[in-house]
Amino acid sequence: MILADKIIDLRKKNGWSQEELAEKLDVSRQSVSKWESAQSVPDMGRVVRMSELFGVTTDYLLKDTMEQPEAAEDDSSFENARSVGMEEANAFLAVKEKNARSVALGVLLCILSPVMLVLLGGAQEFGLIALGEAQAAGLGVIVLLLMIGGAVALFVTAGIRSKPFSYLEILPVDTLYGVDGMAREKREKFRPVFTRHLTVGVVLCVIAVLPLFVSLLIYGEKEVYAHVLAAAAMFVLIGIGVLLIVHASILWGAYQRLLEEGDYSRAAKESARNAGTFNGVYWGLVTAIYLGWSFLSNDWHRTWIVWPVAAVAYGAVYGILRALRRKNG
Repeated sequence: MILADKIIDLRKKNGWSQEELAEKLDVSRQSVSKWESAQSVPDMGRVVRMSELFGVTTDYLLKDTMEQPEAAEDDSSFENARSVGMEEANAFLAVKEKNARSVALGVLLCILSPVMLVLLGGAQEFGLIALGEAQAAGLGVIVLLLMIGGAVALFVTAGIRSKPFSYLEILPVDTLYGVDGMAREKREKFRPVFTRHLTVGVVLCVIAVLPLFVSLLIYGEKEVYAHVLAAAAMFVLIGIGVLLIVHASILWGAYQRLLEEGDYSRAAKESARNAGTFNGVYWGLVTAIYLGWSFLSNDWHRTWIVWPVAAVAYGAVYGILRALRRKNG
């Protein structure tokens, strides 16, 4: 029995018209009619989808020598799996490339947001600018809030772009013909970039304190503006390092999602889904702590330490939460 006859037989056994089958496959009735009259052959993606709908294997549909239907293996997660074709996979990767830039820039803005506050506070303290303490602090806070507002806008925009592909975070994925190979090929091309960015990012975060040590080594405990500049340089180094790590990790994670490997296996998808929520809560809490401490103590030129500590602690806190979820799950 050829594929055309099998489609007719299985469609009628399920009591579906050509229109009903076409609707389930997202094709036109004319396409189904051509398949059943052997005028054309469905692509591999449609064959896989028909095997799901009819409850038979793709081998039965494609092999003319198989006359009796072979039931598909029973898989508890099979009915919830989402098929992803080449066009959808490429669209997802394109969105992730945009989001990698947006989210990385947003994190950079969060980390750099107190830099102007530190510079203005130091400049006012050493008499380098004609502003009062309250004026310098007020201007610094305005810049800080504007940068954090810009970061939030980037995060929200990235979230909206990702929304059509949110199923990749919670559902098992059945990649259609060619998708798995495409994702693996692109991932292997990106692997050297991922390794380089991750390495440079971690190194920058580790050596970020060097400007402070160098400043202390040269000037000792004297109150000089060089210490303020060193603190600002530390923010910049940490910001660039985290930007590289976040950008590379988002792109690598996109390939892992499609392939359902590593941290994005089916068992780990619940954890990956919670990452976006965790980011919003974590950085929102850090901002609240920073502003609350600063306003209550009126010690703006010291409370900036919250940001580098939060940046360094981010990975540890998220890792602990994931470990706890796995233990309880």
